[in-house]
Parts: sequence; C-alpha cells; structure tokens
Amino acid sequence: MAFLTNEKLTIVGAAGMIGSNMVQTALSMGLTNNICLYDVFSPEGVAEEMRQSGFDSVNIVATTDVKEAFTDAKYIISSGGAPRKAGMTREDLLKGNCEIAEGLGKDIKKYCPDVKHVVIIFNPADLTGLVTLLYSGLKPSQVTTLAALDSTRLQSALAKKFNVMQTEVKGAATYGGHGEQMAVYGSHVTISGKPLTEIIGTPEFTNEEWEQMKKDVTKGGAKIIELRGRSSFQSPAYLSVEMIRSVMGGEPFRFPVGTYVSTDKYDHIMMAMKTTLDKTGAHYEVPQGTDEENAKLDASYEHLCKMRDELVTLNIVPAISEWSSINPNL
Repeated sequence: MAFLTNEKLTIVGAAGMIGSNMVQTALSMGLTNNICLYDVFSPEGVAEEMRQSGFDSVNIVATTDVKEAFTDAKYIISSGGAPRKAGMTREDLLKGNCEIAEGLGKDIKKYCPDVKHVVIIFNPADLTGLVTLLYSGLKPSQVTTLAALDSTRLQSALAKKFNVMQTEVKGAATYGGHGEQMAVYGSHVTISGKPLTEIIGTPEFTNEEWEQMKKDVTKGGAKIIELRGRSSFQSPAYLSVEMIRSVMGGEPFRFPVGTYVSTDKYDHIMMAMKTTLDKTGAHYEVPQGTDEENAKLDASYEHLCKMRDELVTLNIVPAISEWSSINPNL
C-alpha cells in the first residue's frame, strides 16, 4: 500500500468508539505507516483488531504513556474527552473537557512542539480546541476542530427532502459554533443546480419546513443519541480523519472547520468559518449570507464568548490580555 506519509499520527482516545473508528479509517485510507494509539484506558485491544484486520504493513503502537504517544508525533487527532449522553448539551461538558484540553495542549508543548497539525473533536469542540491551541503554543492555522458534522447534516437532510444524491446538494454549510446556536446558511445552497432560495417558500418546500429543518440540523447530535442510544461515533471519526488527510497532503477538506478567528468583529475565538484546510493548514474568510444569517452568526459568536469567559471564571484560561504571554501566536 502507498501511504501519504511515513510521519507519526497519534490518535488520542483510541480505546473509545470514535477513536477506534478513527484508527480503522486512517488505516483504510492509507494515511501513514506510523500510527500510535493513545488512551488512559489501554488501546491494545484496538491495536490487535487492526493487526487482525490485515493492516500488516503499518507500525501500530498502543500505549497509555503520554510521553511515548506524543514524542515525535507530527499529526494528532483527539477525541479524548467525556462523551455526550442523552439529555446533555455539548455545553454541559464544558468544565471537565476543557480541563482535559488544557492538559492536552501542555503535553503537545512538552513532547511534540514541532507537530504539524492537531484536530480536536471532543465537545464543546470550539472551546476545547481554543484551550488546546492556547496551551500548545501552536499557530492558529495548526489547530482545527470538527464542525463539518453540522454541514453534512444539512446536506443530508436536503438530499433526503428532495430525493437526490448528496453530491447534488452544493454549498450546504453551517458556521459559528458547533452547538445549537450555530448559524445555518441556506443562501449559498443549490439543489441539482437550482438555488435553494428559489425553492424555499414554494409548495415544494414551505418556509415552515425550512425553519423546522434548520432546527433539526442544530439538534442532529441529539437525534443520533435518540436513534442509536449513544452519541455519534462513525461520522465524527470519518470526517476528522478526512481533515487530517488534507493536511498530510491529500485532497483539501470539503467542509467548514472550526478555526481560530481574529477579525475586527470576531476575536479570540474558535468557530466555524468559510475555510480551506490543506497542507498549509487552515485559512478562513468570514461567510457573507443574508442579513438574517449574518445576525445568526453574530448570535453564535456571542454565545461562544460567554462560554469562553466562563473558562476565565473557572480559572481554566487566564484573561484574554494574558493569552499572548502563554502563546505568542495569539
């Protein structure tokens, strides 16, 4: 098998459902022949399964030792937080998972400061990604979070509604936070080449149906818990591995990612923007939609700022004015 790279990929939380799916996906895609499975619970069983699957041209290391896992790592994907359970919002995970993110950032700085890219997917991802970036000392373009799951939920909902393949739904994207305050943009969407704006408000797709679909998209994670009895694991695993593939030199990532944003309007925050993710890292521009969509993005930013400020109150991060002393890149 030809691999994209022989550099070390470390998957954090590899013993869990998301982590073990990430391992299998990364190996199936042929990303690297050098993969490390790290978890506080032994991931050796996952490693054995991968060997027994016939991935026999790869060096698979399983460890519970953070130094072994991170030393020489060039790429990291972390799902290593507490999972969301029925009845919980992503925000309910704030304190505990952001403390985990703080430790992760410090471990990166200590053991692999020359890592090329880190993808964070444990919730609330906008905040855990921000905390990881702060304490890792990395550049903003080097740390991204999983936001694509909201866009794929919009894309798949529209494809089901209009009975077309998902590839026929172009421009489906959500921006802002990866939570129920996200901004769902319909003004950029086409269905089989036809602008969605020309379909909304017709008998084929009433305004009420569109409003309901937007609500359903924001609650897509809760719906998976309802349908499966547990939180999503296959979709976040697949999309996060696609993200790391893009920075390894594979094709650029197809959907928005969460990235560190610093503009006149949105500052010292991590949120989904109109992004390009490729070998040079993450680059963004602020999406422009309708007045209503842009107002939703503003509201999502305000919601994220409240959670960020709560992290200051909880002493997980210092006041924003002190961030540059911890990470000069911010």
